[in-house]
Amino acid sequence: MTIGAASDVSRRSRRARVRSNRRGPNLRLWTVPSFAGPAVVLYVGLVFLPLLLAVGYSLTNKNLLASHTGYVGLTNYRELLTDDVFKQSVKVTAIMTGLIVLLPNALGLGIALMLRGESRLYAVLRTIFFVPIVLAGVVVSFIWQAMLTDSGVINSVLAHIGLGALQQGWLDTPNHAIGSIVAVATWQFVGFSAVIYLAALKSIPDELIEAAQVDGCTGVRRFRRITWPLVAPAVTINTVLLFITGFKLFDYVKVITNGGPGGATNNMALNIYSVGFTQNAFGLASAQAVVLFVIVAGLSSVAVFLLRRREVEL
Repeated sequence: MTIGAASDVSRRSRRARVRSNRRGPNLRLWTVPSFAGPAVVLYVGLVFLPLLLAVGYSLTNKNLLASHTGYVGLTNYRELLTDDVFKQSVKVTAIMTGLIVLLPNALGLGIALMLRGESRLYAVLRTIFFVPIVLAGVVVSFIWQAMLTDSGVINSVLAHIGLGALQQGWLDTPNHAIGSIVAVATWQFVGFSAVIYLAALKSIPDELIEAAQVDGCTGVRRFRRITWPLVAPAVTINTVLLFITGFKLFDYVKVITNGGPGGATNNMALNIYSVGFTQNAFGLASAQAVVLFVIVAGLSSVAVFLLRRREVEL
């Protein structure tokens, strides 16, 4: 190639780069809105605007059956401070949420440790444990509600295997009713937690495990020193998601107990529904929803901050 030809090629390449640089910003200018636009519209329409409406309604005496709506300021929030039913719903929600965070987390980690093998049997078992999470909560609730009745499958099985003394009215007493709802939620979400922990366990380098074995770090000691710190990101994910799930739990409570017996399982989500759509006090229900949002957002942020402090980077 001659010097003239080489310089001509160089000039053409420079012109091509200039044209590319001219097109680049314009392409990026249109690419970002085209991809982010639908997500932003959905977020604004399904999250941000409903939240603003809830805050607005909470400052009024909105009634779904009345044509007139008046501004009442913070009256609804002050009423919540003396509402014994609301206070009880907060207590029930806290108990359920604590158990739902603890049990699926602990059982999910145990299942993940047992099913981290590579054989086909382990793959089948992992699928079996994960199946409940893809079922609709309402369907799961109806199935378990039928099983938990006095003449349901659980009591029948206990009678047939000679454990009739363990038969209970699983939905007849406050403790049993709360325990039954928590058990159903645990059954459905334990597989999801196990999958998250499995992903975290798979990310641990084999070299690190082998080095620990060479140094004599095995069993419980290896779990405490190596496995537990390295699955900290999975603990954060599961804890926050289960925490949010516990606070907004509605379908299980509505279908299985409908808040009974005697309001023992009436949590915040069900109480908001009852006040807003049964008592038609939509303004008061909106105030409860805002309080629920603040609690979930605040405690979730604190949990993320505290849990991420113990995460270890490989």
